[in-house]
This record gives sequence, structure tokens and C-alpha cells, in this order.
Amino acid sequence: MNEPVFSLPVRVYFQDTDAGGVVYHASYVNFLERARTEWLRERCGYSNGGLLREFGVVFVVRSMKLRYLKPALLDDLLDVTAEVAETGRSRLLLRQHVQRDGETLVQAEVELVCVMMEGFKPTAMPEALREKTGL
Repeated sequence: MNEPVFSLPVRVYFQDTDAGGVVYHASYVNFLERARTEWLRERCGYSNGGLLREFGVVFVVRSMKLRYLKPALLDDLLDVTAEVAETGRSRLLLRQHVQRDGETLVQAEVELVCVMMEGFKPTAMPEALREKTGL
């Protein structure tokens, strides 16, 4: 199944910027997290809380690689994307972009691991999640 790339609109607020109105580098991590969370909800049919309640698992970030190309500014409307690049038994690699008017400002690769909440040990992604997403 080849679905279009998931995209979440995010407005840049004053709290996201430095004194000059430029988005602070760490704010992009929050934008990327919001997009992954909404991707999980919309494309996979689960909230983070739902995965925890139903299966006792959560996805945790194992690694994150960010490449900053251009700055976002106060009041910009950004599109933050998420798409699966690779999957494993307990691992997902997502490619994400932060864009403004179709221009990429930030590129990211985020590796997630499915872990049991009890003990935080890696575990296979629930079969129900794999079935819904084609993972």
C-alpha cells in the first residue's frame, strides 16, 4: 500500500522562537513529535495512550538525525511530514520534513523502537498495528 505522505500543519508561535523570531533548533523536535503522534493516530488508528492501554507498549525514540537547511520564522505555517522508510520486528525508521510553502527547512530521520512499558525492553510491534498499517 503506497499512501501519500502524512502532513500536519503547524503554526510557529512566539514560544517556539528566540528573541529574533527565528525558530529555536529544539522546537523542531517538538514539531516532529506532534507529526509522528498524529501519523500514528490517523494512519495506524492508535493514540500513544491506546497502544499503552491495549498492548502495554509504547514507541520510544532510539535515534534522531536532523539536518537544518533554512530557518522557520514567527507566524510561519509549516507542514511537518512523516512517512515510514523502513520497518523491522520492533523498529520503525521514519523520514520527516519540515516545510514552508513546499520548501524543505529541516530533514529528519527518526528511529523508533516498540518497547514493553514494563521494563522498557524491545518487543515485536503488535500484529493488529501491523495489519492496520501494512508494516
